[in-house]
Amino acid sequence: MTILYRVEDGVATLEFSRPERKNALNQEMYEQLVRCLGLAAADDDVRAVLITGQPGLFTAGNELTEFLEHPTMDANSPVLRFMFALARMEKPVIAAVTGHAVGIGVTLLLHCDLVYVAANARLTMPFVKLGLVPEYAASLLLRQRAGYLRAAEKLLLGTPISAEEAVQMGLANLVVPEEQVIDVAREAALRFNALPAGAVRATKRLLKQSQARQVEDTILEEAREFGARLGGPEVREAVTAFFERREPDFSRIARQD
Repeated sequence: MTILYRVEDGVATLEFSRPERKNALNQEMYEQLVRCLGLAAADDDVRAVLITGQPGLFTAGNELTEFLEHPTMDANSPVLRFMFALARMEKPVIAAVTGHAVGIGVTLLLHCDLVYVAANARLTMPFVKLGLVPEYAASLLLRQRAGYLRAAEKLLLGTPISAEEAVQMGLANLVVPEEQVIDVAREAALRFNALPAGAVRATKRLLKQSQARQVEDTILEEAREFGARLGGPEVREAVTAFFERREPDFSRIARQD
């Protein structure tokens, strides 16, 4: 299994576990994530969900070569089903991030309720550099949290986000020493055992309901653009350049609308 799932003391932990590929997420892993989120949602003993990776590594984002082979990004695709499963999760979701978080490893944080990052965390969203567009409603939610100018810098230029900046931008609650991140996140998750579950769920619903439809519409709109571009010349040049260990040259590619 490349997604490890365990329930202990009322906390369901989902751990990315593909370190040989820097925890890059493929279709199988998205299927596992959907299944695990469903298990957590249906288990009355689970009061909170914790998402994490290994020490020093959260996730390198999507397995791009697999996406190029299977570019479908409709509502029934594994990645979209994961996005909606996490966005619709009624129970609180906590993320513990150490090391690198790339692409969806960053955008999924926008749908968590509490986020703790290690001092060594480095978050990047290199969508445009790959000839792609943001996903998981990042074009909406990041702008709302960080403001247009900061969101444009991170999404258009793909500028990395440090742990401290993640807190400033509203992506994380707290910067924690690397060796303490999991413990701090788990302690936060355990606190929900002492709180009334119904009130927690109702409060989360109230926090999200005013723009839930807008978020889901944006997810779908971004996914259509993302999927359409997966087979395009800009993505091919970006991926080819990556494997050839050179800088991409987009100068000869006609502008795409």
